[in-house]
Amino acid sequence: MVLHNFGEKLYSGVVSTMTSHQKEIAKSIEAVQGAMFLEELNRNWTEHNMALRMIRDILMYMDRTFIPSTNKTLIHELGMNLWRDNIIHSSKIQTRLRDILLELVQCERSGDVINRGLTRNITKMLMDLGPSVYEEIFEKPFLDVSSDFYRVESQQVIEHCDCGDYLKKAEERLNEEIERVSHYMDARCEAKITRVVEKEMIESHMHRLVHMENSGLVSMIMDEKFEDLGRMYNLLLRVPSGLTIMKDVMTSHIRETGKDLVTDPERLKDPVNFVQELLDKKDRLDKIINLAFNNEKDFQNALSSSFEYFINLNPRFPEFISLFVDDKLRNGLKKDKEEEIELVLDKVTMLFRYLEEKDVFEKYYQQHLTKRLLSGKTSSDAERSFIVKLKTECAYQFTSNWKECN
Repeated sequence: MVLHNFGEKLYSGVVSTMTSHQKEIAKSIEAVQGAMFLEELNRNWTEHNMALRMIRDILMYMDRTFIPSTNKTLIHELGMNLWRDNIIHSSKIQTRLRDILLELVQCERSGDVINRGLTRNITKMLMDLGPSVYEEIFEKPFLDVSSDFYRVESQQVIEHCDCGDYLKKAEERLNEEIERVSHYMDARCEAKITRVVEKEMIESHMHRLVHMENSGLVSMIMDEKFEDLGRMYNLLLRVPSGLTIMKDVMTSHIRETGKDLVTDPERLKDPVNFVQELLDKKDRLDKIINLAFNNEKDFQNALSSSFEYFINLNPRFPEFISLFVDDKLRNGLKKDKEEEIELVLDKVTMLFRYLEEKDVFEKYYQQHLTKRLLSGKTSSDAERSFIVKLKTECAYQFTSNWKECN
């Protein structure tokens, strides 16, 4: 027919025949009630693809010659377009298809088991018909409905849960949506649906969660709830300004508790225990930042600036550090291993780093060093090690009695 110049008639006949056949298919699909609707649609789609491959093979010559020369649509693409126009865009099918797919997602979110294989076949059909078809009929309505769903659910959950339980729920929902996409949606939808969950469940409530009384960030820090803290960090990392809010609340907490510590008259009566409390506090916070906050540099800097702030509120702190070192070097060697003393001196050096009045510390340190050397109750190796650490920290020359130590 093509060779005898009947290409146009053949092409028009194919279009007419396929259109007529698909209109009949549309009626049969529309007539199906209940749960069998998707089954019928999927069965006809499978048969359509099989038939379309056969028609394309039969009309291969026309596909290669007549169609390109007349700028018409290739047979396979034509068959897809006709299925889209006559079946999917049928007013009685399109709305029903969308509603059923959204209902299946909702059922799965409620804990019901759905036929994921069938659902995947249907969504893949929409993807095969083109990105615009998939987005118009399923993805856009899915994202809109999901936004409404998570807005309502998050409000309900936060009213009845503490911070830790809420974060677990948010984490579960994120993982569920990621898994759902992998089973029966376009992979590119993952970023879109996770953003919806992040916005409605995390970003919209992050201030309330972080400040939640008796279970928010401060309570988690005080109770050393590493798993909950890690979950909060990972979730707030996903949203704009999430980590900044966490850092600010942590900084405020450390400064307030640190200020209370260094201005407590009872604690100041025992300088050695006082310094030890600060070192223990620093160890606990370092552990939280390391294990729960991925050793994030911003949190490390916030911790350092907080310690520097409250340590210098007490003018006697340089003396207290020196007294602490004196106690450790006089008495610690009797019961502690050399490695343990070295570790303690490293921690003390960290406190020294925060001091503004380093010259005051130097004065007390020289006095205490002299007494230790005269009494012989010290280790020259430990003394030498500590002086080297101090010299490394600043430009001050800790040289008094150094020759005697050598």
